[in-house]
Amino acid sequence: QVQLVESGGGLVQAGGSLRLSCAASGRTFSRYDMGWFRQAPGKEREFVAAIRWSGGSTYYANSVKGRFTMSRDNAKNTAYLQMNSLKPEDTAVYYCAAGGSWTPLAKDYPYWGQGTQVTVSS
Repeated sequence: QVQLVESGGGLVQAGGSLRLSCAASGRTFSRYDMGWFRQAPGKEREFVAAIRWSGGSTYYANSVKGRFTMSRDNAKNTAYLQMNSLKPEDTAVYYCAAGGSWTPLAKDYPYWGQGTQVTVSS
């Protein structure tokens, strides 16, 4: 089992950048594929990015491709989401998740953090 805590959210102007972190407890972090999801008010939770347990492969939603970069440091039990060129439509609560399937489907991730708010002003 793994517990996840996100940080790094905040308020930023359009065009700005933020770096989210997802700190994991436990010794098994490196066994899990990791994902970032987001949920805006009144909308379904949507996939943002995923990374394999080794960090060797990443996968992005079309809406963030070229602007967001996901990475991980298994020695630090931490995953990251670097968000550049932010847009107002990126405003949402961002969640990190751990699982074993490296898919864009939230149902495939059994472990979730509590979320961190990202607000992008126009």
